[in-house]
Amino acid sequence: MGYEKKMKELGILLPQTPRPVAAYVPAVRTGNLVFTSGQLPVVDGKLAYTGRLGEDLTVEDGCQAARICALNALAAVRSVIGDLDRVRRIVKLNGYVAGGRGFSQQPQVMNGASLLLTEIFGEAGKHARSAVGTNGLPLNAPVELELVVEFGVPWRIGRKLQAF
Repeated sequence: MGYEKKMKELGILLPQTPRPVAAYVPAVRTGNLVFTSGQLPVVDGKLAYTGRLGEDLTVEDGCQAARICALNALAAVRSVIGDLDRVRRIVKLNGYVAGGRGFSQQPQVMNGASLLLTEIFGEAGKHARSAVGTNGLPLNAPVELELVVEFGVPWRIGRKLQAF
């Protein structure tokens, strides 16, 4: 089953690629890799969550924010490769978590994104990851993430579309 179909079956809808908030593009394709810019938990043009984990938000809030960031990153990937069925592997996730003094649950927060990626892509969604704590992120977002994704070039054998 293709990833696009699997997402539909799981009820996962990708948003439109969020507009950059400064001078950059959402994603860059080079060779067979896509690098996304940092994605915030933006829904319909507005931050769904603001503040710092451990002060303003719970770990569960952070997980949901990370999930939204991952969906935005996948939308950025799709915008440059056309179809998520071309994804071969999620290579790396870099996660940044704005936390209050003493907050140390960055890995648990970033699990919101990691679990979504493995839910969609299975083995191909298992990735290397960093979960970095910071005292602040753009626009007072609690979470920001970047993806590195490997993709294949589709080709046709008879009527079946396959990636190699």
